[in-house]
Amino acid sequence: MDTIYRLLIQIPILLITLTIHEFSHGYVAYLLGDDTAKRAGRLTLNPISHIDPVGLLMLFIVRIGWAKPVPVNPYNFKNQKRDMAITAAAGPVSNFVMAIILSVVFNLLKAVNPNIFYSGSMLTQFFTGMLVYAILINLALGIFNLIPIPPMDGSKILGGFLSDEAYYKYTAQERKGAQILMIIFAVSFIFKLNLIGAIIMPPLNFFLKLLTGITL
Repeated sequence: MDTIYRLLIQIPILLITLTIHEFSHGYVAYLLGDDTAKRAGRLTLNPISHIDPVGLLMLFIVRIGWAKPVPVNPYNFKNQKRDMAITAAAGPVSNFVMAIILSVVFNLLKAVNPNIFYSGSMLTQFFTGMLVYAILINLALGIFNLIPIPPMDGSKILGGFLSDEAYYKYTAQERKGAQILMIIFAVSFIFKLNLIGAIIMPPLNFFLKLLTGITL
């Protein structure tokens, strides 16, 4: 029963969070002159268009995953490095904005009922649990994507501050970076080591406590 309860909370939140993240990439790229995502049918809030089965599965297994990347053609930008960095930043920024908005709702509810986790109807407790999980997953996804390993968003954001030569050398490592991440995920799963968690947990706990007063 607990498993079903968790899935009822997690699945819709994960789908919505990943969808908004990818949509934000595509929409900002569109505003900056690249309509690749729109032509590919990815400039949409339909979760089905953004689901990566492996990435979604990894979210449940190791608590970190990804959606299908929105296609972006940097050659359509006026300033490739700058606009690619802005487009990349749009995803994590959308997660942090969502976390802040949801935390405002959570704190308003907590102000009305300080014991909201332990009192009230089952529906109220279910909604509160969804709020907290949504804040948590948005913070986790935003922070995770800021890791500066290609092809993560953080690598493209960092690239905006590099020289042209360093930028092209760095971004050329996307395939190698993706392989490194998959090895980290595999090692984490096989040996029960939360390697990515060790990196993101300190900032995650800091911001979660700042926004909600809760720590993991």
